[in-house]
Amino acid sequence: MIPLIFYEIPSKLEGNYWSANTAKSRFILGYKGLPFRVEWVEYCDIAPRMKEIGARQNKLLDGRDGYTLPVLNDPNTGALITDSWEIAEYLEKTYPEKPIFPNQSKGLIRAFDAVVMNLLRTAFKFPMVRSTEIMNERGAEYFIATREEGFKEKFSEFSPEGPKRDEHWANLERMFNTSKEWYDEEKGKWLMGDVLSYADIIMASRLFWFERVLHDDEWEKIANWHGGRWAKLLVDVEKECREV
Repeated sequence: MIPLIFYEIPSKLEGNYWSANTAKSRFILGYKGLPFRVEWVEYCDIAPRMKEIGARQNKLLDGRDGYTLPVLNDPNTGALITDSWEIAEYLEKTYPEKPIFPNQSKGLIRAFDAVVMNLLRTAFKFPMVRSTEIMNERGAEYFIATREEGFKEKFSEFSPEGPKRDEHWANLERMFNTSKEWYDEEKGKWLMGDVLSYADIIMASRLFWFERVLHDDEWEKIANWHGGRWAKLLVDVEKECREV
């Protein structure tokens, strides 16, 4: 089998990886045991590189169309896929061993993701600010400039210390409280009880992002919510997915 080509965003961190969106796809590749190689693409180079390989545009968080990562190129089939959800669907259909949508659960997982994502949208500017601290200089400068343009707001006003940051923390906690309600519906460590699914990978990918970009005391705060449940979920998913 020819290794798949996975397009990723680099950082200043050891190991490079940090992004939640790309982590979703890498976790699946690891879980299914599929060989792949990484091509690192700085934020400022995503658009020209994706145009060059023929990838399509996607929706940005601010509603505009633009080129995004992850993108997956499968030389075994000729497929070129943009968007983490579409990559998940493609990998499940093309490489069905070790399913990530078990028991016809795609609709359930999409509903869960929509609920959690809607809550995260009310707080994501805080970890977004922290993300620029671990980006390489070229990528950070481009990221800040394009987000200011997209959100029509100075980056310094995204999540300043004080009432706005406190609101972001409260919304993050609300997101995890709601996630806990979903997880508590079944016995076991996964959303579907004793069966790992893409829902757990989605949650772990966001946790991975927080762990990588937040300051140590900020990550510890999240890690300790609900008796350490979320830090343990990340460890469990990383173990199942060969730790990316």
